[in-house]
Amino acid sequence: MRITTLTNSKNITFVNSMSEQIYTFRNPSFNLNQAYYYTLLIQIDAKSFSYAITYKKDLMAWDANCNLAELSNPQELAEELNATYKNVVIGLPSGFFTLIPNALFSKDQLTNYARLLDVSPDDRVLAQSLDSQNYIIYKVNEKTLSIAERFGLQNVVYLNKGWITAAAQDNPGSQDLYLHAENGKAEFLYFKNGAIRFYNNFDYQTEGDLSYYTALATEELDLAPVNVHLKLSGNFKADDEFITSLRQFFPNITFFNPQLLNLPEQISAQQILTLAALTLCGSLEAV
Repeated sequence: MRITTLTNSKNITFVNSMSEQIYTFRNPSFNLNQAYYYTLLIQIDAKSFSYAITYKKDLMAWDANCNLAELSNPQELAEELNATYKNVVIGLPSGFFTLIPNALFSKDQLTNYARLLDVSPDDRVLAQSLDSQNYIIYKVNEKTLSIAERFGLQNVVYLNKGWITAAAQDNPGSQDLYLHAENGKAEFLYFKNGAIRFYNNFDYQTEGDLSYYTALATEELDLAPVNVHLKLSGNFKADDEFITSLRQFFPNITFFNPQLLNLPEQISAQQILTLAALTLCGSLEAV
């Protein structure tokens, strides 16, 4: 086990690939000769990755469901991934984490924090600032981190740090519960008096699973489902079976839809939310 502390044209195609879709977009003004002025955002998932290239708030390029092998040995995306960018932010996922208040965080205690995560020999443990009040300690697979290290460990962040930051900027109220669902994982986030009171995630498969974990989160927070304002983001579609199931218990449901990038009309903010939210994460210094 190793422990690392981090501180602070619209041309679009949709290609079916087995059960997944590959999304590709290039802005007509996209020019890699200008890459030094661009920001590269990379979202690494268990079996694939997505990336976006932005200029200020404009989306210049986007590819989703890309082969992970491209990150370590770019072939089809060699030009995009080998360019020199002004900024790079790589989001790494983790289902195993713990939050430590800043006042209690100590580098000397990292080994003890790691014991909370059931770490295996193939894991790396990362520690970094999540917001102004908390550190997040999380584990990632050694192989996954080695892929990201090609772009600089100082550019690695916890994947949902951006989404959490966007929610914090949404002025959340005492009845607001944020639920983000993506790649079979549900993320729950609740604030009280502007500070994170609850953050957790669960794997789900069916609408029953999702409703159960949402009820579990509200029970933990001592909130009445009839009064909760459930703010959804991610893979949900209006009135799909997941939302229909949730509405049986939570009548007050809306979409959390921050406009973080200027997007073409063919791309919805929800499709690219996690990736776009990485723009809210500054580059980090490795310690």
